Amino acid sequence: MTNLTTAPLDLEERRRVRDAWAETRRRIAALEAEAAELLVAQIAFHDEDVASASHHRDAIHRSMVAEFAAAGRVSTGTMEFAFADALALSTALPRVRQAFHEGTLSSAHVREVARASAIVDEAIRNRVVAPETMALFETAVLVVAEAETAARTRVHARRVASALVGETITERHRRAADERCVTVRTVDDGLAVLTAILPEWAAVAIADRLSQLTRTVLRARAAVPAPDAGSDEATHPLAPANHELLTAHSVETDRPCDDTRAGTTIPSADGDTYALDPEAGSAPSDTRTWSQVQADLLTDLLLTADPSAVEGEGLAGVRGRLQVTVAATTLAGLDDRPGELDGHGALHPDIARALAGRDGGWTRLFLDPHGQVVETDAYSPTESMRRLLRARDQHCRFPGCRQPVHRCDIDHTRDHAKGGPTRVDNLAHLCRGHHVLKHPDVPEPQRWTVRQHPGGVLEWRSPLGAVHTDHAPRRVAFV
Repeated sequence: MTNLTTAPLDLEERRRVRDAWAETRRRIAALEAEAAELLVAQIAFHDEDVASASHHRDAIHRSMVAEFAAAGRVSTGTMEFAFADALALSTALPRVRQAFHEGTLSSAHVREVARASAIVDEAIRNRVVAPETMALFETAVLVVAEAETAARTRVHARRVASALVGETITERHRRAADERCVTVRTVDDGLAVLTAILPEWAAVAIADRLSQLTRTVLRARAAVPAPDAGSDEATHPLAPANHELLTAHSVETDRPCDDTRAGTTIPSADGDTYALDPEAGSAPSDTRTWSQVQADLLTDLLLTADPSAVEGEGLAGVRGRLQVTVAATTLAGLDDRPGELDGHGALHPDIARALAGRDGGWTRLFLDPHGQVVETDAYSPTESMRRLLRARDQHCRFPGCRQPVHRCDIDHTRDHAKGGPTRVDNLAHLCRGHHVLKHPDVPEPQRWTVRQHPGGVLEWRSPLGAVHTDHAPRRVAFV
């Protein structure tokens, strides 16, 4: 019999390796902060050159970017962003700059904060908000940035910027909508890249619609996997889609999928695995991967469908899951505060109102003074407990994970089989990959544990004893 117990000395060595890795990452961030300071020094040289030859401003800037891009063997676009981020740190974000030097923020975190701060900076320059607004933005964003991943920081920073300068956000969206376009770029071997620049709500709906159709195609040739025996789940990613409006959440489409062929398993973009049905006879002739099915479906839909008044406009024809939060006063037309495309960022109020008028899946959210969802009031018949959890969690509640709730299981924090109640304070959304980390069939040296505290706060403990706290996302609102 194999002894799965980890010896104390071995456990200490594992912790040492983990802590050494984290410390090395901190030092890397501090070095990247030093590199940003050097870019600030170069910007000073650039300004001197421009002052002496202002009519060559563009050439001076392009030459500077090219110089550093070549020296660092990076693209000019990457170098442009690096200079912009360094400038934002030096002029508008002193606390972020200090945290960067201390290594508590990575370059990825700084990049997201700096780019979101551009919205606030524009509003200040246009005298829409007071100069002190930038300090408020920085304070609100740092609270999350120092405790969360860069991806979660991006969403939070965009929410804060939207809440602080709502009118500017609306105007930016109106201007950006004019840039929508479709382009084609030829690549090798008879392939081409089709790029569509679309409003964010439309792109999210299209991506989710393609995922649903792809899942249907794969189900036609494969058996849907049954939940793990004894698993503590209350939902399944393949359950029928629930078309909600006010508490639903966005879909991520950038997950890679393996080039797995028929005869084994088929991983989907949402993490599910489809096994071929052994009772279906011989293997099906359709051997396409998830990505190939999506590409074929997109081609078929565009080449065989004709636009018509009968089919309605884009908003009326949405079948993907769009998940939006919008203030009641905005719906009533009393103000033009931006809505929020959950998991992505601000949404133009006209789009939010148009979507609201075409959907019956309403949920009213009640927030505490800190912006935390504490209760829901469903206007249409539904399971209010699940609606509250979807509104509260928004994504998988494992630290750093942003898998949206419609791809997650509702998990009993304290196992139901061991007396854990089916109450909101004992339930949370977990994606399949993180859900199984706490299952009893995982060997104890690799098993994670979790406790839920008031307010939906999850306290995770790793196999090496590290404690990670995950707070439910708050709705950002400034009064």
